[in-house]
Amino acid sequence: MSAARDMLCDTARAVFADAATVGLAPVEEAGFALLLVPEAEGGFGGDWGDVNAVLQIAGVTIPDLPVAALIAPHALQPVATVSLMAGAMGQALALSIEHVNTRQQFGRPLGKFQAVQQSLAVMACEVRAVEAAAAALAARLDAVELDPAAAHFEIAAAKLRANRAVGVVTAIAHQVHGAIGFTAEYELNRVTIPLMRWRSEHGNDAYWAAKLGRQVSGLGGQGLWEALTAR
Repeated sequence: MSAARDMLCDTARAVFADAATVGLAPVEEAGFALLLVPEAEGGFGGDWGDVNAVLQIAGVTIPDLPVAALIAPHALQPVATVSLMAGAMGQALALSIEHVNTRQQFGRPLGKFQAVQQSLAVMACEVRAVEAAAAALAARLDAVELDPAAAHFEIAAAKLRANRAVGVVTAIAHQVHGAIGFTAEYELNRVTIPLMRWRSEHGNDAYWAAKLGRQVSGLGGQGLWEALTAR
């Protein structure tokens, strides 16, 4: 991550922490709506890699505020949702690891039980896959100057992958937390509830699977290989 992106993310964390208590105003005042606006026009001049990093933070700290709508154009809202989902899933994993390493059962931490370790390993694979899909999608969008039509394959693949991960991630997170994960006082439900909402936003599993399937069948075996390697 570049120094500029590091600074941007540090700013986002501070601004979003304020927004979590007072609403969207601090985000607007900080100028995040100008993140994709060229510097010559008074904006930040960022790329989608910057947006991806910022929205992953938003998915953790302020998942219920419309930060994606503020930053990203309408045509790229499905992409923005993938970034939000990646951030929220990462937080669900972090909370789960912290919980099983501190919660004692039968005289030892839950994380020492093999069944719990196996569940968390499955969860971690899903989370990292979504993070990788979001990063690959960001790289493609930056390569095609944010043209969603030129990144239609990556958009469909990333949104479908994120959607499919939601059920596994939320189920395991709540399973290892037990009853505390459902309480209003605990942080887990703040990310798992939005995840279930984002899963159906801008197209559910069936929508993106059909979209991806049509693209793949239209390319054919040789065409698909050539299209993927050309990227």
